[in-house]
Amino acid sequence: MIYPWHLYLMAAMYIIAGIMHFIKPKAYLRIMPRYLPAPKSLVYLSGFAEILLGVGLCFSETKNTAIWLIILMLAVFLLVHFYMLSSKKAGLNLPSWVLWGRVFLQFGLMYWAYFYLTV
Repeated sequence: MIYPWHLYLMAAMYIIAGIMHFIKPKAYLRIMPRYLPAPKSLVYLSGFAEILLGVGLCFSETKNTAIWLIILMLAVFLLVHFYMLSSKKAGLNLPSWVLWGRVFLQFGLMYWAYFYLTV
């Protein structure tokens, strides 16, 4: 089945973001909440999940499952975004309005994924 170009854009975005977890793991380790166990493993696991789900968006057999798992993944990633709000170091010294913008962006990304359940 042929999907709209922007679904493939979203798929590419998750695949590239996932690959970045393996290329620049230290960047993701800096924002990983300290209360989560095995942070390096979680960085690689989340990168692998993003790649897998991005690819899953491209096939009709897996698209809807990938969408629901992306929404769940983004909800879990809220832990990271709220952790970044909790300290200057975790927040990479970004202004709080940028960090809050990232939180709201997560909800926008969830909606973007949900939009494709009907396509």
